[in-house]
Amino acid sequence: MRLRILSWLPLLALPWCLLAAQGASNNQTFSEPARTFRFTYNFTIKDIPAGAKQVRVWVPVPQTDRHQTVRVLNVKAPGKTQMTQEAEYGNRMMYAELQNPSSPKAEFTLEYEVTRREYSRGTYTELERKDQKPGVTSASMSRYLAPDTLIPTDGKIKVLATEVTGSQTGTIAKARSAYNYLFTNMRYDKTGSGWGRGDALWACDAKRGNCTDFHSPFIGMLRADGIPARFDIGFPLPENKDNGDIPGYHCWAEFYAPKTGWIPVDISEAWKAKQKEDYFFGNIDANRVQFSTGRDITLSPKQTGPALNYFVYPYVEVDGKPYEKLDKQFSFEEVKPEDKKTAMLKRSAGPGSK
Repeated sequence: MRLRILSWLPLLALPWCLLAAQGASNNQTFSEPARTFRFTYNFTIKDIPAGAKQVRVWVPVPQTDRHQTVRVLNVKAPGKTQMTQEAEYGNRMMYAELQNPSSPKAEFTLEYEVTRREYSRGTYTELERKDQKPGVTSASMSRYLAPDTLIPTDGKIKVLATEVTGSQTGTIAKARSAYNYLFTNMRYDKTGSGWGRGDALWACDAKRGNCTDFHSPFIGMLRADGIPARFDIGFPLPENKDNGDIPGYHCWAEFYAPKTGWIPVDISEAWKAKQKEDYFFGNIDANRVQFSTGRDITLSPKQTGPALNYFVYPYVEVDGKPYEKLDKQFSFEEVKPEDKKTAMLKRSAGPGSK
């Protein structure tokens, strides 16, 4: 099949893309407040069975919001693609169909320029100062109070919420109690099996895991307490490097306080860097890019298989069945100020400039 190259320069340019990261001042600063980088998302579908009639592909696409500005530089795909958006969380994705593929492999590459800003809501003291008791939650927040397949809000999670946060008054105090409990009682440990699914019940029993396992019981406990909470996922950027491969995803959580809005937490990163324990309650650094929000995700157009536990890697179906034979590679390269200035000058000069 002929390789198509698409350029979607204005695709994600929302009118508020230049808003600075919101939030109160934070007394602890551990890294630069913003990073600009090129991000390359590459994957190959391999060993496509001979005689396959249809290959469907969904790829998460990061979008501009208050904490990051995203520009799609280039998309390479072995066929026609389209941008879609699912209704429940608003996640964007690239969708492609390959009909009667003649090759046993198909390669896709998406390239972005991203400016990620620190997401700061302030210190615990600042947040608690304007806190109030959880009140009536608007209908728009109902999804963030409901259980997910692997994040229940009843049974063991409800009991744990009562034990951990029941004596606290106010959204911020309850959230900090849940944060402290998981920071103290869990460990970041990716040995053995079971970790990485974000199974809140498994995490409560095993008391270990990766970022999905730290944040799933946090979300479950808060929802059980009537506090909206949500799951975010993307990729981490090494703090002291300006280029290189990225081995896998990173996730974090947010909870909602009526007088403040959404407030981020990153318990697993705090566990790995203990000096940042206070910082990562109410703040997350710029060393990341977000690709999607939510769990139990129904794609657009709808996939034949079950809802996705989370959406950060490509999802593929071959003749209506989930297909997992993929080679994935993710990398980044910092954009230095002089590089960005040169690129802007070239764009302003118009076609044919050198």
